[in-house]
Order: sequence, then structure tokens, then C-alpha cells
Amino acid sequence: MSATDQKINGSDEQIELYNTTVPSSTEVLSRNAKIQNPLHGKTKEALFADVTAFCHEYGFVDQLETFKKGALLAQDSSKLEHYSELSEEDKEVIRAEKAHKWRQPKALLYTVVMASIGAAVHGWDQTGSNGANLSFPIEFDINDATGAPDAARNQWLVGLVNAAPYIAIAFIGCWLSDPLNSMIGRRGVTFVAGVICLIAPIGSALTRNWVQLFIVRLILGMGMGLKASTVPIWNAENVPASIRGGLVMSWQMWDAFGIFLGFCANLAVFQVGKLAWRLQLGSACIPALVLVIGIPFCPESPRWLIKKGRYPQAYRSFLRLRNSPLQAARDMYYVHRQLEEEHFAMSGSNVITRFTGLFTIPRIRRATLGTFVVMLAQQMCGINIIAFYSSSVFSQAGYSNEAALLASFGFGFLNFLCALPAVFTIDTFGRRNLLLTTFPLMCLTLLGSGLCFLIQVDSPARIPLIAVFIYLFCAVYSVGEGPVFFAYGAEVFPLTHREVGMGFGVATCFFWAAVLSLTWPRLVGALGSTGAFGFYAGLNLVALVMIFYLVPETKQLTLEELDHVFEVPTMDHCRYQANVWLPWFIKSKIFRQKVDLPSLYNFDEVADHVAPEPARGSRAV
Repeated sequence: MSATDQKINGSDEQIELYNTTVPSSTEVLSRNAKIQNPLHGKTKEALFADVTAFCHEYGFVDQLETFKKGALLAQDSSKLEHYSELSEEDKEVIRAEKAHKWRQPKALLYTVVMASIGAAVHGWDQTGSNGANLSFPIEFDINDATGAPDAARNQWLVGLVNAAPYIAIAFIGCWLSDPLNSMIGRRGVTFVAGVICLIAPIGSALTRNWVQLFIVRLILGMGMGLKASTVPIWNAENVPASIRGGLVMSWQMWDAFGIFLGFCANLAVFQVGKLAWRLQLGSACIPALVLVIGIPFCPESPRWLIKKGRYPQAYRSFLRLRNSPLQAARDMYYVHRQLEEEHFAMSGSNVITRFTGLFTIPRIRRATLGTFVVMLAQQMCGINIIAFYSSSVFSQAGYSNEAALLASFGFGFLNFLCALPAVFTIDTFGRRNLLLTTFPLMCLTLLGSGLCFLIQVDSPARIPLIAVFIYLFCAVYSVGEGPVFFAYGAEVFPLTHREVGMGFGVATCFFWAAVLSLTWPRLVGALGSTGAFGFYAGLNLVALVMIFYLVPETKQLTLEELDHVFEVPTMDHCRYQANVWLPWFIKSKIFRQKVDLPSLYNFDEVADHVAPEPARGSRAV
């Protein structure tokens, strides 16, 4: 890219810095040629010879012509109109795929919805403990109310009980995901997680002291960790790239729906008496039962089946997940060749080497850093203050217990309602843009909530203002960080490190969720509600800076393009954001000047680059 093309309103210093610090796309590709589409550079004759060998080896001779046409599209779909091998009907199928990207098979949509019900279990578990916080501490003689005997000690114990699932997720559940996924697949792990999440809430309702409740909730966290690490990967592997973000983020939508239903259950059993908190915790078994019943009818991830050499089952799975045999054959052959390349990178690897690769392989290390930042920001933003403790927060604001549950119900409904538009915005507005737009607003609304606690207790404005700011905070979160954090972690890693990478991301997220859950009661006791809310408002600004410098955009990118993005060194990405993107934003968005933004990536080179055939055993990620 020339200096003329990169000029931003005559800023030669920026141009010179950009040219000297950011490597060109060609340089990036030359360092990592093996990441490209393995079909690029093949002649049609060589491609068809490979397809013929593939069909004979794996029993697809009857579909040979379909696989040849699919291989052409996998090699370069931009030449669709020039392939004489494709009939007009074939071309129309591919045109419709691009023009109507949400027109997907029922099996695909069913799989996404059923798998994402696992997120509803997660949300319901959160809100069960939320409502139970109003009464179980009193029954178990660990009253954490300010002024109660041993309040400081009890605040830590209540926080520990609430944190138990997230401790287990971070230290056990997420790390069991990689070996269990290898053994029993995405569907199998989700089923096992569902069984755990079905039994544990019932056990929670039967506990007799806080120690028993803590242990049962640890077991619950193991199932939640397995599910949270697996479901987004399963969805990401099943859906096309054009709608991957929208469907993968259905985890967040269903999590929000589970939170909403949990608050409904809290209200429904509020007046039962001493049994109320037991029913609030136990009610989370309801969505888990739906999950356990529905999962066996979903197709297994075809990518996982191919990795295990089960090609006939993988093709049948693709046929259920795509609109036509041509699309199924295209994706089947492309994944096969991709996994052949991945096989060379994974030779001799195990869980330990894959884990260390998260921090030692440059492309993967950058994906790990981006995932870490997004997952950490999920807790820094403070949403789980409300998700875990909203009933207590509203009670401290002056609400009665019943009014606190009603206010929490409003939070749950708004969280779910505002998550719906994100299905569409995440793949159009983009992950990074959503985060950069919403974190400043979350800081302001959270700060407003905290400052409203300074209003006189007897003032009629105090209670509604606190609720309004919390609701605004929830609405902003639901279209920003909410849909991004799981979608981002599920898509940025190559297949070699996807399970362990997502496991690390989820462990990071829930470790800090455990820290938040553990420390919040004591934080409020020490700083007061205003100080505690102000602390998290400040963390929103810290998270904003981290996202600005360390989180690349990933919307609607193929695996090759994602490799291309994460090949750019972190420092080069930081310099580009500070010296190119930020000046452009100020001039174009604030001062309304007409200026061009030079791109950090040239994706044309991803498609145009012709990589040589790699020597077997020599491929590096």
C-alpha cells in the first residue's frame, strides 16, 4: 500500500510511522504461508484428481460429481459464474446462500437453539441464587446484613457460596472440556453437562447448611464449565461464517432468557415461606431437563466427526446442516483438507502442548490475548453485580424483598429483550465496534447508579433513579459486551487449539466471576454501595483501553482471514490504533471531515496468495 493511498489529511508523520511499523499483508503471508486455503494454487486437474481419490477412500463414489463441484467452490467461490461444471440450478443455490443468509435448514436452527438452552440453564442458576440470597444466609446463620453479628465474616461466606460454581468452572469444568470433547464429542459433552446441571440444583434445594450448599454448587459449576466451553464451539463449527456471530451469540440471548425465567420462578415461589429459597435454587433443573431430552436429536459436529475419521456420519451431518448436497459436499471437502493441514501441526501434541501453545505460538498467542481481554472485560464491566446480587442491591436501595424481586424481574426482562437485536448487529456493526461504543456508556450508567445511593433515604426520587440507571446499564450491556464475549472466544482459535483456547477463555471469564461474586458483599460492606459501584465504573474505563489496543475485529471473517488478522504483531496493532485509527475517528466522526482510513489488513491477498504445496510434517501454525 503506497503512502499516497494511506494519507490521512496530510499527516505525513502518521503515514511514515504506519509504513515502518505495520508489516504489509504480503509480509504477513510469507511468514505464515501454510495457513492459507489448502486448495489455492491447485490446477483443476490436480484438484479433481484429489477429489476422486478422496471419494474412493471414504466411500463417496456415488457423489463424485457433487464433490468435484463443491471443491471448485471451496477453492474459489468468487468464480461461481465462470464454472462450466456447475448447472444453473447449482449456481442459484450459491447465489441464494449469499442473498438470503438467514435461510437455514431447520436442523441447524434446532441444533443452535437446543445447544443454547444450556445457556438458559446457566442464567437460571445465577438468578436462583440471586433470589435465595435474601433468605438462605439467615436460615444457615450467616446473616450478612450490615450491623448483624459477625457481618464481615458472614459477607465472605455468602460470597463464597455464591462464587462456588464459578470457582469450579474456572479450575475444573473448563479444563475437563478438552479431553472429554476428544472422547465423546460436542453433543456428548453437552449431554453430560446437562445431566450434572439437572441433578445439582435438586441437591442444592436439599442442603442443610452452608457447607453442603457450597459443595453442591461446586458440582454444579463442573457441569456449567463443560457446557460453557463446548456449546459455543459446537455452534461455531456448525454454522456458516456469514451468520456465525449471530448464531453463536445465541448463547448470550438464551443466557439472558434463562435469567429472565429464573426471576419469574423467584417471584412465583416468593410467598411459599421458608421453602422459597430451596425452590428458587432447585427450579434451575427445569431447563436442564429440556436440554437432556432434546440434545440426542441434534446432529453431531461434522468437524469433530471428520477429526475422528467418521466420514459417512460427518457427511450425513452436513446434509442436515446445509440447504443442499452441493453445499454439504463443498464444506465437507474443505474441512477435510483443512484438517489434513491441521494434522501436521498437531503431530505429537497433547493437552499440555496445546495449552502451552496458547502462549508460545505467535498467531495463537494473539488470539489468546484478545480472548483474555474480552473475557476479563465481561467481569470488569460489572454486569454480574446485578446478575448475582440484584435482589440484594435493590434491597439495600430501600426496596422491600418483594419489590426487590420485582425490580430484578424487570432487569431480567430487559436483559433478554435487548439481547435480541444483537443477533443482527454483531455481524454487521462488528464485535470490536460494539465494545468500543458501549463500554463508555456502561461506565456512565454504573456511576449514575452508585451516585443515586447518596440521595436521602426518604427521598421519593432515590429508588426509581437507582432502578433507571441499572436498567440503562443493562440495556447497553445487552447489545455490547453481552453478545460478544462467547462468540469472540469461540471463533478466533484455529482448530488445533479451539477446545483448549475456549477452555482458557471460559476459565478466565468465570475465575473473575468467582472473584466478583466472592468480594462484592464485602466490598459493599467496606466501601458502601456508592463506592462499590464507582469502583466498577472505573474498571469499565480500564477495560475500554484494553479493548482499544488489544482486541482485533473478527466479524464475518473466514478461518484464513482470521489467521491473517492474528498474524499482525500486537505492538503493530497497538500503533495502528493509536496513530492511524484514533486520528481518523476524531477527524471523521467528531469534526465531520471527509478522510480515508487506511486498512491494517488486505484480505484480497488472502484469496490471491498462492501458497506452495507444503512438505508433509513441515507445517507450522
